[in-house]
Amino acid sequence: MSQNQRRQGPPPCGVMTPGAANGTGKTFVRLLSYMKTYWLQMLLVLLCILLSVVAGVMGSMFLQTLIDDYISPMLLSGIHDFSGLAMVLVRMGILYAAGVLGTLFYNRLMVNVAQGILKTIRDEMFKHMQTLPIRYFDTNSSGDIMSLYTNDTDTLRQMLAQSIPQIFSSIVTVIAVFCAMLKLSIWLTLFVLVFVAVMLVITKVIGGKSGRYFVKQQDSLGQVNGYIEEMIHGQKIIKVFCHEEQTKEDFDKYNEQLYRNAASANSFANILMLIMNNLGHLLYVLLAVLGSALAFRDVGGLTLGVIAAFLQLSRSFTQPVSQISQQASSIIMALAGAGRIFALLDEEPKQDEGYVTLVNAEERDGKLTETDHRTGVWAWKHSHTDGTVTYTKMQGDVQFFDVDFGYVPEKIVLHNVSLYAKPGEKVAFVGATGAGKTTITNLINRFYDLADGKIRYDGININKIKKSDLRRSLGIVLQDVNLFTGTVMENIRYSRLDATDEECIAAAKRANAHHFIMLLPDGYNTVLSGDGSGLSQGQRQLLSIARAAMADPPVMILDEATSSIDTRTERIVQAGMDALMRGRTVFVIAHRLSTIQNSDVIMVLDHGYIIERGNHEKLMAEKDAIICCTLALCKIPNTRVKSEMWGILFRAVKTQTAAAVPGVMWHAVRTQCVYAQMSVCSCVRRNGDSYVQSEQPEQSVQPE
Repeated sequence: MSQNQRRQGPPPCGVMTPGAANGTGKTFVRLLSYMKTYWLQMLLVLLCILLSVVAGVMGSMFLQTLIDDYISPMLLSGIHDFSGLAMVLVRMGILYAAGVLGTLFYNRLMVNVAQGILKTIRDEMFKHMQTLPIRYFDTNSSGDIMSLYTNDTDTLRQMLAQSIPQIFSSIVTVIAVFCAMLKLSIWLTLFVLVFVAVMLVITKVIGGKSGRYFVKQQDSLGQVNGYIEEMIHGQKIIKVFCHEEQTKEDFDKYNEQLYRNAASANSFANILMLIMNNLGHLLYVLLAVLGSALAFRDVGGLTLGVIAAFLQLSRSFTQPVSQISQQASSIIMALAGAGRIFALLDEEPKQDEGYVTLVNAEERDGKLTETDHRTGVWAWKHSHTDGTVTYTKMQGDVQFFDVDFGYVPEKIVLHNVSLYAKPGEKVAFVGATGAGKTTITNLINRFYDLADGKIRYDGININKIKKSDLRRSLGIVLQDVNLFTGTVMENIRYSRLDATDEECIAAAKRANAHHFIMLLPDGYNTVLSGDGSGLSQGQRQLLSIARAAMADPPVMILDEATSSIDTRTERIVQAGMDALMRGRTVFVIAHRLSTIQNSDVIMVLDHGYIIERGNHEKLMAEKDAIICCTLALCKIPNTRVKSEMWGILFRAVKTQTAAAVPGVMWHAVRTQCVYAQMSVCSCVRRNGDSYVQSEQPEQSVQPE
């Protein structure tokens, strides 16, 4: 289950649409702009296309010469002299060979140009994707984004390598053939133009319907990819909850939608191709009949050779029109994919107006100076408009002032949050799922911008700090661990690329990961793949902690960092974590009391409000009566009596509090009870069965 499903977070993922690239014309022009870099290759492609077209037209015109000047005279005279004909055939053979080579070269060149353009587009997409805010990835499924790099770019490849050169060749062919037909017969040419106009009308009508469905096909394909990617990652959950049948039904819905859109798009495209081919055959027959009639009436000076050459040219004239109609479907599909790609490229990148940077520093005579080597001392560098520079020592002093925040403007999830973390303090956040704990840590990282209020870091508004420098000052260990393909050593070094092997090993030892790493087949050189699928969840979490330790940041954020580790391993890791956290400002999110009870401050959140704060001893003292009741209840062996007593306790606390402090403060009382239960459960885990002496358990009754 994803983090957004577990906790309060942004709205569900949507489907990417090419809204940022309005209009196929603009999209096509923008796509052609990528060819500027390859102008020399495109010039060679143009020359090769011209050579190929000229060879084809001259070959058709040669039929007139062949029939009227050689074949007909030989048949009429009865003299079989092939000497002149042989020389003409050799010249035409050479011309045809040049046309074939021209076709071969321009197709080869266009493949290289297409792959180069696609590489440029993929580079731009990935580079721009790194500048997008987290909100973009919250609102677009990862499978749909991945579809941009695979399916949509593949449609562009077909368009660039095949459709564009073929359409350009068809246009040149139409112009050249039209000029040749005018030379042979004006009357037959006029008839061809009327017939081709009918073909174009049909192409426009059917092609327009096909284009709409090709756009829908690309969107449906992105949905299917997104769903498949989500289901692959959630296979264990699907099997645990026996959700296979429902998953199949959901996939069938997405697949059915893709089928309908793809079938409609390709049906219209195939119908169009068949219609164009049959119309071309019909035109051939009509021209033969019309040409014969004109020849018999001696109109236009038509001969057998002229009619044969014109029939051949008419095929060369209608065939490009058919090819354009055939390639139109590929171009429309490619432009739909290009529109989705440009929608990504046109997404507004995250704005970073910060100018305060983080630098290595050293302190001499009470004054900070910048240095180019790592000293263990960090400073915030302020560059002022007057050219002066001041340095502020980074200590890890974090303060929230009346912060409001919502993932969407109409729904605020944090309300008037004010808190402070002094340098070296350990601040814990507790509360129910969706209370806003992780949201607070996301704001410290500036993954999202505030709706109201401000956050200061060492007295500096975090909006003035460059995001990259702000995040360099923070070490984060999340509940959801992401490991990358590579060795164990490379994964630990990920947080600090200049770290030596010895420093990586030392970080692993601090996180108590060294022992299990040495048990791996190749130790630190063991290659991990598939997000570390060969490791247990606890081992993956230990590597994540080691990675954070490698960064050696002054501020740590631990978001349920030990939630995937058993209690025995947790005690081992906790010792390393305590050493790692010593002298640092630490924000901890946890549901285990053992993780937070040594915190300097514990913040209790409920529905986006901080309803309680204090250290463990203070909170326990304020809830002394509740804890005593809870401990007593835990010792009751009879489960029915225990359940009834739980109900009495909750009702009594609720009634008393509601009379004194109504409204939102009831959440505080409820949280006190929960906190008391955390304490008791911790005692039970430590003492085993000493709290549960037992008669045969009866049917449990849930407390109110």
